[in-house]
Amino acid sequence: MLEKLDAIHKKYDELTLQLGEPEIACNPKKYQEIALKRSDLEDLVEVIIVYKKKTLELQEANELYKSETDDEMREMAREEIEILESEIKEMTAKLQLLLIPKDPLDKKNIIMEIRAGTGGDEAALFAADLFRMYNKFSENNRWKIEIMSSNQIGIGGFKEIVFQVTGKNVYSRLKYESGTHRVQRVPTTESGGRIHTSAVTVAVLPEAEEVDIHIEPADLKFDVFRSSGPGGQSVNTTDSAVRITHIPTGIIVSCQDEKSQHKNKAKGLKVLRARLLDLEQEKSRNERSAKRKSQIGSGDRSERIRTYNFPQNRVTDHRIGLTLYKLEYIMDGEMNEVFKALIRADEEEKLEELNLD
Repeated sequence: MLEKLDAIHKKYDELTLQLGEPEIACNPKKYQEIALKRSDLEDLVEVIIVYKKKTLELQEANELYKSETDDEMREMAREEIEILESEIKEMTAKLQLLLIPKDPLDKKNIIMEIRAGTGGDEAALFAADLFRMYNKFSENNRWKIEIMSSNQIGIGGFKEIVFQVTGKNVYSRLKYESGTHRVQRVPTTESGGRIHTSAVTVAVLPEAEEVDIHIEPADLKFDVFRSSGPGGQSVNTTDSAVRITHIPTGIIVSCQDEKSQHKNKAKGLKVLRARLLDLEQEKSRNERSAKRKSQIGSGDRSERIRTYNFPQNRVTDHRIGLTLYKLEYIMDGEMNEVFKALIRADEEEKLEELNLD
């Protein structure tokens, strides 16, 4: 482990020297790139410096304890050894967490897609409830939400809603939401009081810039059509809605929320880029999944990840066996307890994969 820490410290010092070089200072893009790399190592290097200092102090205290003949001095050395060993143990745990490779997508904005699954109108209503939950959580974090497209039913639910979330480290939290969300409750239309089970699927796609995903214009087919609202009523009298087909993958994106065909096209392309980036990430996730013991953060949308049981006021996350009896609280956007548990489980799993010997 010390060898790994020394290499990181050396790399940090090299980056610091590079920032002082005239040719780097005159190149803003290169300077920013190096400064960002150095910044990513800063917290880790601060802990490394203290860790190495404490390790040296422990070595000296052990030598003193072995060589000292005075009982009082030996006792002082023994007490110092206990304190240093405790401090080093805490710092080792902190270093291990800092050594976990950062997800390069964590700082990205996202595009989230919520779709009603089995359960008909009840599933569509729960899709609307989930959208409200994520909207509230985003408000709490001062993130901004913009609806990209939606397919609403007359009673206030959504067959599908696609929206963008922008802000600080959005993907680092919401990436855990990909999957099937199951709801158990008595629908308002149920006169017999029977509990119905419905399902909604959620997809969380890191936003892809043009530099992340290049799309050949020849690979795209554009169709325009007239927008329609709930129940098929006309929203627009012009052909402003846009359907984009990515021919190589067969991915189809439709956008009709804007009155401008140009704006719908721009939004549609943004969703398409995110889906194509997610397709690439899915390939990488599949390659890693054989080595992973659980599906934390895998984005496997076929898997049931969470159940919301309204009669019992219960939320259960099946990936980590977490059960909380505070469903109303969570549905109101108070999701930090859930995310902290998911992040902790993810970190523990990644720590097992780290070779720190």
